[in-house]
Parts: sequence; structure tokens; C-alpha cells
Amino acid sequence: MTSISQIWTYPVKSAQGHCIDTATIGEFGVHGDRIWAMRDLERGGIRGAKKISGLMQLRAEADEADGHLTVRVTLPNGESGNAGDPDLDRLVSEFLNHQVRFDALPDAENLEHFRRGAPDDPDVIAEMRAIFGRDLDEPLPNFAVFPPELGEYESPPGAHYDCYPLMVMTTSAMAALESALGPGGADIRRFRPSIVIDTGSDPGHPEFSWKGRQARLGTAEVEFLDPCPRCVMVTHHIDDQAPADRSVLRHIVTELNQNLGVYARVTLPGQISSGDALAWLS
Repeated sequence: MTSISQIWTYPVKSAQGHCIDTATIGEFGVHGDRIWAMRDLERGGIRGAKKISGLMQLRAEADEADGHLTVRVTLPNGESGNAGDPDLDRLVSEFLNHQVRFDALPDAENLEHFRRGAPDDPDVIAEMRAIFGRDLDEPLPNFAVFPPELGEYESPPGAHYDCYPLMVMTTSAMAALESALGPGGADIRRFRPSIVIDTGSDPGHPEFSWKGRQARLGTAEVEFLDPCPRCVMVTHHIDDQAPADRSVLRHIVTELNQNLGVYARVTLPGQISSGDALAWLS
């Protein structure tokens, strides 16, 4: 039976997340996902690990009690603090050697929060190659799959995810990656899925064929969109089990047409849990 294998949440944009057993999903994806992001105090704008790779070495975990959500962030050396605490801003800035501040997710109407900061390179093509980690002989992705507002904003206003509310992967894809790259290269933390679907013995990457289809998961319904073009983040150092590895992206670009996983949006909000069946509606 095709079903949910894992549900992931990422309380801080670009920091490591954690698995949860059940979640509410809606217009902006998993409830509690990416409710904090890092503001670059040197170049402006919200920044993720596409620009500040060390963010992927941070671990973030949310705890909700009495209706109040607290996000605890832990650095590789074990130091930790709550998002929104200036002491944590200082610790993380020192670790990154870059001045940053944790900013909470505001309403969508606060457009200035989401507006892009200054580019690192005035050459647009060079900037895109750096973001997507493409060598000079490798193609850039098809930018038509991305929401048009990303030309002006770091993320769609109202959310801190990169493009779309959900990024879905399959156990088949993870098995294919491990066969090609080994456990370190295929560490699932590199790829930051929202949901992992158990596709049993299906070979390869079955999710690539799901574009345009709709399915029920738990009490929610989703529509699958385009496969997800991958960027430089999948190559970054996370920890000793997942060190920096350029071969991960080389494999995705050359063998998988630049994509891994598939984007999805929520057409009917609801609850999902590990083990819930994926039931096709179209």
C-alpha cells in the first residue's frame, strides 16, 4: 500500500528539522513549518543556506504548550537558545561569521519582510549558477516551474518555504539515491522533504510521473506539481554523517534531469499521520 512513511517539519528556514507523527497541513504547508527565518544584517533580506551554508548545521525543534510555540535552536557545539532571543542571534552570528537575526514569519501583507536582499554577484547568471551550484558546462533549471513572485521576493509572501508548500519524496527515490551515492550522499536531511511516501518496490523515482494528479492523504487533499529542481544546498556539510559532497548534485543534474522529489500544494486542508494511505483522486 502506498502510504506516508515520514512527515518532516522545519521550524527554522534552512536549519535541520525533525520527523513528527502527525501534522495539520494547509495553504502554507505543514503547520509550524519555517515560522522563523534568518535575516542577513549585512546584505539585507531573508537568507537561506543557498547563501549561508552553515545554517544547515543548526538543529531546530519546536515545542508547543498552552498555545505558545517555542523553537529551540542548537549549534554544532551544543550551545542553544530560543529563536527570537538576542543571545541566540549573537551565538549564531559568531558561528556563521556573518551578522544575522532570527525573524518570525509575519502576515503576507508585510511585503518588505519577504523582499530580496542585495545579490552576492551583480552578474545575474553567475548569481544563479552559485545558487543552484551549477558548473559552467551544466544547464540552469527551467525557471518557469517557479512562482513568478520569486523574482522580487525571497519566498512567496506569507511563507518562508522556497517555492511551494510541500516537497514530497518517495522511499523508492531514497533507495535509488543510496544505491548511486552511498548513505552519506543520500542522507535524507540534505533534501528537506515535507512528506516521504512509501512506494514499496517501485523502482527509481515514481514521483516524477505524478505531476497534475490529485490525492488524498489522511483528511487532506493535495495536488502534485512539477518535479523539484535542486540547488547547491544538497551539497552542503551537515555533520560528520553528511559532509560536504559535490557529487550529490552532479548525480541529480546529470542523471535525474536536475530534479529530485516533487512539489505539491494543499487543495483541502486536513490532518495527516504516518501510515496514512495515499489514495489517488485523479
